[in-house]
Amino acid sequence: MNPQPSAAPATPPTFAALAHQAGAASLTRVSLAYIEQRIDLYLRFGEPARIVRLDRWRRVAVFLPGAMFCRIRWHANDYGTIRWQLMTMQACTPQDAAQRIPGVLPGARLLLHAEGEPAVRAVLAQLDAIEALGIAPADVSPAYWRTLGNRLAARVPLPAYTAERHAAWLAGRALP
Repeated sequence: MNPQPSAAPATPPTFAALAHQAGAASLTRVSLAYIEQRIDLYLRFGEPARIVRLDRWRRVAVFLPGAMFCRIRWHANDYGTIRWQLMTMQACTPQDAAQRIPGVLPGARLLLHAEGEPAVRAVLAQLDAIEALGIAPADVSPAYWRTLGNRLAARVPLPAYTAERHAAWLAGRALP
């Protein structure tokens, strides 16, 4: 007679189990941290598939391939802020070309990189304007983020993201 296995209580899957379920689709893991008055690495936008809390200060956000997200890094010392950084990225599959980015494993497609307080504040203003249109920043065209990054680097005025531009992006995505 075979003993019947007892029903184990349902528990949420662990990080390793989540990675194993993905099979061929590689998950992108983004490190996040917060130490009061010293370090703040956080997501400005993006919908992670899961967030794993490592300890009191550290978390890992897990993204599926194709997901867009924005991470902000802020560092300070005893004298004030020493680093502002904003990166908009897109999670990739193993077959895609991706950049190696500290704290992003195995890497991601870097769409926008803003370094320094003025540049980060300029991008945040654009994000606020996009959200004011009722558009989720994660749904914005990757080409717009690249254009914004190039304009920042060239120190020329930043283009606005309009509802018309968004409609064109959505229509282009719908084409076969």
